[in-house]
Amino acid sequence: MNVATEDIKNIRSALTTSLPDADPEETAEWIESFDGLLDSAGTKRAEFIIRSLLQRASAHSVAVPFVTTTDYVNTIPVDQEPEFPGDEEIERNYRKWLRWNAAIMVHRAQRSDIGVGGHISTYAGAATLYEVGMNHFFRGKDHPSGGDQVFFQGHASPGMYARAFLEGRLTEEQMNGFRQEKSAAPNGLSSYPHPRMMPEFWEFPTVSMGIGPTNAIYQASMNRYLENRGLKEPTDQQVWAFLGDGEMDEPESRGALQLAANEGLDNLNFVINCNMQRLDGPVRGNGKIMQELEAFFRGAGWNVIKVVWGREWDALLDKDDDGALVEIMNTTPDGDYQTFKAESGGFVRDQFFGRSPQTKAMVADMSDEEIWQLKRGGHDYRKVYAAYKAATEFKGKPTVILAATVKGYGLGPHFEGRNATHQMKKLTLEDLKNFRDHLRMPFSDEDLENDLYNPPYYNPGPDDPTIKYMLERRKALGGNLPERRDHRADVKLPEDKAYDVAKRGSGKQQAATTMAFVRLLKDLMRDKEFGKRVVPIIPDEARTFGMDSFFPTSKIYNPLGQNYISVDRDLMLAYKESPQGQIFHVGINEAGAVSAFTAAGTSYATHGEPLIPVYVFYSMFGFQRTGDFIWAAADQLARGFLIGATAGITTLAGEGTQHMDGHSPVLASTNPAVRTYDPAYGYEIAHIVKAGLEEMYGPDSEDPNKIYYLTVYNEPIVQPAEPADVDVEGIVKGIHRIKEADIDGPRVQLLGSGVSVPWVLDAQRILAEDWNVSADVWSVTSWVELRRDGLAAERDAFLNPDAEPRVPFVTQRLAGATGPVIATTDYRSELPDGIRQFIPNEFATLGGNDFGFADTRAAARRYFHIDSHSMVVRALEMLARRGEVDAQAPAQAIEKYQLLDVRAGRSGNAGGES
Repeated sequence: MNVATEDIKNIRSALTTSLPDADPEETAEWIESFDGLLDSAGTKRAEFIIRSLLQRASAHSVAVPFVTTTDYVNTIPVDQEPEFPGDEEIERNYRKWLRWNAAIMVHRAQRSDIGVGGHISTYAGAATLYEVGMNHFFRGKDHPSGGDQVFFQGHASPGMYARAFLEGRLTEEQMNGFRQEKSAAPNGLSSYPHPRMMPEFWEFPTVSMGIGPTNAIYQASMNRYLENRGLKEPTDQQVWAFLGDGEMDEPESRGALQLAANEGLDNLNFVINCNMQRLDGPVRGNGKIMQELEAFFRGAGWNVIKVVWGREWDALLDKDDDGALVEIMNTTPDGDYQTFKAESGGFVRDQFFGRSPQTKAMVADMSDEEIWQLKRGGHDYRKVYAAYKAATEFKGKPTVILAATVKGYGLGPHFEGRNATHQMKKLTLEDLKNFRDHLRMPFSDEDLENDLYNPPYYNPGPDDPTIKYMLERRKALGGNLPERRDHRADVKLPEDKAYDVAKRGSGKQQAATTMAFVRLLKDLMRDKEFGKRVVPIIPDEARTFGMDSFFPTSKIYNPLGQNYISVDRDLMLAYKESPQGQIFHVGINEAGAVSAFTAAGTSYATHGEPLIPVYVFYSMFGFQRTGDFIWAAADQLARGFLIGATAGITTLAGEGTQHMDGHSPVLASTNPAVRTYDPAYGYEIAHIVKAGLEEMYGPDSEDPNKIYYLTVYNEPIVQPAEPADVDVEGIVKGIHRIKEADIDGPRVQLLGSGVSVPWVLDAQRILAEDWNVSADVWSVTSWVELRRDGLAAERDAFLNPDAEPRVPFVTQRLAGATGPVIATTDYRSELPDGIRQFIPNEFATLGGNDFGFADTRAAARRYFHIDSHSMVVRALEMLARRGEVDAQAPAQAIEKYQLLDVRAGRSGNAGGES
């Protein structure tokens, strides 16, 4: 069935269909002339002539169409294909073994006592795409370039394990431990590429679809950043990202393509496995996903190479003088192509070639079996090799290779090209035998019938000539892949004087914690040894955060420099771009910013050159908006600082629901690699940052793979100087007392964090002056770390009943502190409530437990009842129940302070920029 005419625009560029042909005879002469040029001079000369004519036409205002798609054929003509340099027979031989072992590993994991699943079909269809790279392109860590960075498609991980097994890197016992990371330890293998689980094997986590493409783009950009800043010698290092055609529907997959084009990242190659299937069915049943992606990538400024057909089609296409075959290729939708591979050669003869007399005649002398053997281009070593070679040699643009494959290729009729193939985890005995026969594996029926769920792997050992060839190819390319190494240069941490200004306070001036942090960051960047390793990462809000002062000195990274006259060039804080710029300014692109953070935060492993990324962002648009990217960063063992600026549900006065953040620390608490802090003062920030640097890059760190997340605010206060008896341990572990009661009376303990600490101090004053109640004030720098410490202590006691139980840190600090405990924050109650079980006293929490809204800080805090007077009333209620104050005191306080009137709020000021 042909595609309707109105749908052709979605399949190919209709260059002439909208124009009348006034002189068909003359048109035929022009086409004949061009065909003669092709025959006599080849495709390269023909391309030059066409380009020259287009340029001439444009100069004379002849409308030249923008061609976003080409015909549904290979981009590289046969006469431009390079010689294949390898031994194709040997490579085909062990590729069969790889595909067998990958499938058997997944199949074994489905035995009845395990049943952990896995994916068979993805690697079966993509094996050629990987193996051409493994044998001829992908360079390992020992290569002079430092090695390529390869983002393997997550569902294809069984193939990477199968190769490592043949290479002797994995044992059979480890193969049998697939998806059994704990129960088969130390021989368990992770399901997908997870560096945190296999830190010497996997380098990039990719299976959360859409994150791999963005991370690969920013990895390529960060590679150039290192080179342009002189932190690494320039090389021809390449980044390869293997993606699925269905995955390209994720907005993240396409969302950063313009960055790669704008920066001319010709060190970046996307390889999209176009098997035309997503997890449940066709990607574009009624259309053509390869054509759609070609148009999209061309429009984004990428070099596009299509690998549609294998070499068996070359002779047919050569005979296609009138274009009848190409016309059918162009207009056949993907749904039909999928059906063809699930049927037979006879079906293809009738339903594909039978669509025109010319094409039917083309295959009249071919058998049904020969028609069935007409392969897709992604299964042809020579076609894929030509594409990879062209990609690595292309200059000025990133390249995308669109390779047509069949999902489940070679697995037999139950798997190959079926809609359900992604979910199919195991092979029947018939499937096994068919698969064996297709691959010509040396196993008898008895070998397979002996134990259905334990069919044999195949590995002839390191002395086999085929395995020797495989190992020699990897040695020539610089060693094993995938592989992750952590052999980094030493980091000389900043001296103590770098923290002096932050500890000094703000004197009589007011300063928000955002500004306190920015001042500290500036001092760290000034450190001669350490400063060059800091990578400030900012979306389009540097001026909001007070970081525009960095522009003239540190400059904004742009590999193209600044080739325009800046409108604010005469100002002290002028916008300044440079190839040597230190600031990574990503624009309005939070996902891209976290990807840049990930690339910089793992540079210690990918390049051996540690960088310290400091990503400063609007608090609401961090863990809520890009939590999956942050999770992937943690999986990739990234190190660095996330700074949630303009934080809190009431502090960003006037902005409203979409900006008021009352929950990010709660979300952050679910990421085990993220240490979450809510500091109130500059000196607290200084000690937290210092502790973070020591944990991430100090010589005595037990677990350096941490990310430090600090919330900072835009509400200015007088920043106190660090007290002489500062409790550094308490600051770093989560709680320290900042002011003891100065009167005698019924006693309470008041806890606050971040921006709430000033109004907690105000509550202490009001309780003393109005009610003769004595209160101690504690700054909780991390509710999350206190909870984690408490849970760890409980777990230790649970698993070691005969040992003396460890007392949680918060319990230790509050030991001896008398009276009820009242906690308030600028976040939801869940945050302070997390430490409830570890508080030895009666405990109450106040929190912003609703949507944020636009209003003054004081009104918002009164509405949520988290302000100073709300703390006073809550303290009086708890004391009244204990009989320590008059029973009428709480009601009197509610009336006295007009607690139910939002206009009566007094906590906070109107200063600061939003």
